[in-house]
Amino acid sequence: MSAGDLSFDPKGNIIFKNMSSAIATFPNLLTFIRMALIPVFASLLFYGNMEWALVVFLIAGVSDGVDGYIARKFNQESALGTILDPIADKLLMTTAFLVLSMKVMPDSVRHLPVPFWVTATVIGRDILILTVAGAINIMTGFRGFKPSWLGKMSTLIQVAAVGLILTAAVTGYSFLLPTVYVIVAVVAFVSGFHYIFHVNGLMKTPENK
Repeated sequence: MSAGDLSFDPKGNIIFKNMSSAIATFPNLLTFIRMALIPVFASLLFYGNMEWALVVFLIAGVSDGVDGYIARKFNQESALGTILDPIADKLLMTTAFLVLSMKVMPDSVRHLPVPFWVTATVIGRDILILTVAGAINIMTGFRGFKPSWLGKMSTLIQVAAVGLILTAAVTGYSFLLPTVYVIVAVVAFVSGFHYIFHVNGLMKTPENK
């Protein structure tokens, strides 16, 4: 979805342009499948099936890229998909970090499980953003929230980090994990507070005044 596909009314409500209201599109189906894979992924992690958990995570990651490509290429972008896609990504990441920080992770691999401070930072960022957005919406009625570039970077880093953590759990090569943990936590922390200033800028744009 490009920036030209969205506009905002005077109250900041999102208006979807050139988008279908259909639900049963192929990209949406892929998003539903990705959401259905989340409990499968969590169960495989919890019971120590790291190889299959990595396979499921890769399938979910590929489906995320494919659904976006198909939606743009074949003009199947929809308002529902625009909402569900980031929700599916966030649910997958939150589930991954929660389970990866549990004691069910293999003790034979160094730097596992994921330190809880990493998971707390990732989830705390999301709570901060939801709280800020909810408070602004209640006080002003503004709804024109859009992700920041730093927020998108944080999500990409988290996806890459989970892939590396799972690979380390399977192969035993975990020497990079401490660096990965620091990068994930720092970018999540900074992007959370950056979003406050990002929303402030959105509210000052001409179309939202």
